[in-house]
Amino acid sequence: MTLRHAPPVERVSLEPLPRRRRSGYRFLGYAALVLAAAAVLLPFYWMAMSSLKANNDVYTIPVRWLPDPVVWRNYLDIWQKSDLTTWLKNTLILSVVVTFLQVLTGSFAAYGFAKVRFPGRTALFLAYIGTLAVPWQSYMIPQFILFSKLHLSDTLWAIVALQAFGAFGVFLMKQYYESIPDELLDAARIDGMSEYGIWRRIMLPLSVPALASLTLLTLVSTWNDYMGPLIYLRSRDLWTIQIGLKTFVNTYNAEYALIMTGSVLSVLPIAIIFLLGQRYFVEGIASTGLKG
Repeated sequence: MTLRHAPPVERVSLEPLPRRRRSGYRFLGYAALVLAAAAVLLPFYWMAMSSLKANNDVYTIPVRWLPDPVVWRNYLDIWQKSDLTTWLKNTLILSVVVTFLQVLTGSFAAYGFAKVRFPGRTALFLAYIGTLAVPWQSYMIPQFILFSKLHLSDTLWAIVALQAFGAFGVFLMKQYYESIPDELLDAARIDGMSEYGIWRRIMLPLSVPALASLTLLTLVSTWNDYMGPLIYLRSRDLWTIQIGLKTFVNTYNAEYALIMTGSVLSVLPIAIIFLLGQRYFVEGIASTGLKG
């Protein structure tokens, strides 16, 4: 009987990639990130540079990436030629009030959906989240008629009532609440703490990253809102900055330099708030997908 030798088995190398190749991949990754960041920041750079140009130099061909001469007076003229103080005040009031109410109602409703057992909880939650798929334009007209009959039109209360509740905030907070162990809440119930006490004393302190994320997202959305104030705020003394900037555009001319100046002043507060809270924002977004 002849024995046949099996062909030698090819060994698969499990050694890590050479250091030079890994460095090359890392360099390509960083280069791609730098290009992506530059593409995102380029419009903001052009806006900031245009705010320092003369009106006729904003839209020139070829594009001038640096102002020549630098017109610092735009940042003085915009305060003198417009009601910028009133617009910023109204925008700030709406942003703070709406953000506070959305965080309050969103976190409270999310606690009920995540940690309180009651019949129909899942169906009610799905129905509520399903409202995110309904475009606002589909019920914009009946909503305006309702607010007019309630005498809320042309008041800041109209915007507050529109945005005080949000399904997205409930969804975001519910996902984070589900990552908190139920045993912690059961121990608090055994000690006699009410559901309101559990939400206020346990859930809220443990949910700072998610609360920070919801606060930042709501603040940015309300600050930049255009359609809501355009429809409901007709009096000039109630305008927000997004509505007020359109006054620099008339039938025969447009003051583009002042529009860019106002845009910079509008973006600056949000950019500062985001830079200060980005650590909590990233942590909150990353944590909302974790459960158990």
